[in-house]
Amino acid sequence: MEKQRIQKILSSLGYCSRRKAEELVLQGRVKVNGEVVPTGFSCTPVDAIEVDGIPVHGKGDEHRYLLLNKPRGYVCTLNDPQGRKTVLDLIPKEYGRLFPVGRLDMDSSGLLLLTDDGEFSNLIMHPSTSPEKEYVVKVLGGLQGDEVAKVEAGLYIVREGYRAAPARMEVLQEEEDSVVFSVVLHEGKKREVRRMMQTLGHQVLTLNRVRIGNLVLGRVPLGGYRLLSAEEVDDLRRICQENRIHKKKPFEPSPNEDSSSL
Repeated sequence: MEKQRIQKILSSLGYCSRRKAEELVLQGRVKVNGEVVPTGFSCTPVDAIEVDGIPVHGKGDEHRYLLLNKPRGYVCTLNDPQGRKTVLDLIPKEYGRLFPVGRLDMDSSGLLLLTDDGEFSNLIMHPSTSPEKEYVVKVLGGLQGDEVAKVEAGLYIVREGYRAAPARMEVLQEEEDSVVFSVVLHEGKKREVRRMMQTLGHQVLTLNRVRIGNLVLGRVPLGGYRLLSAEEVDDLRRICQENRIHKKKPFEPSPNEDSSSL
């Protein structure tokens, strides 16, 4: 098979434009057969091409999309040098080489997508297209004063020195020494929920992701998984594309909403 410039191949596979591919190469984010490639590099479409460590496939390929209910104690990586259990240990080998779409901390559980479709993964993870994600969180102690309002307005993360995007937050259950709430995020910064709770002075006891866009965890058992239907994949793609077109706005609480009562 005749070799072509890597920029042309990425474009023909539908991953990005040639200009964007050139930028990715210059940034050292493109690998072919495990090696970072230089500008002007040529290969064939059947070579193992990766961007940011994620395999790139053609749009005509048959891909697999799995929804996993990740238990605590598993890491979201292909290989762990520390020998810890990875989420791939939960998936039969017959599904081939899958990779996790984004991450959940080892101490977190819930909905995690796995696929072999790099373009789909990029849609889910990129800030301009990523769908909202919902978590159910249990923290030690009760929420105080205007903490819900602070989260919904965009909490300043003191330790990291940045302001989180506004999030939607709802108290689900209050107990004597803890509180359970749901929080919906519109961005995917690392350990975002835990950082927000740390800023507010709360210890996170459990953190469970229950939704990504149109996909809900539902009755998938802990450690179990299911295949996504073509309709579910198409709907999630549509949500991501609409986010790009409309440049999605973060959640803004209604001026008539009394957040302190939640």
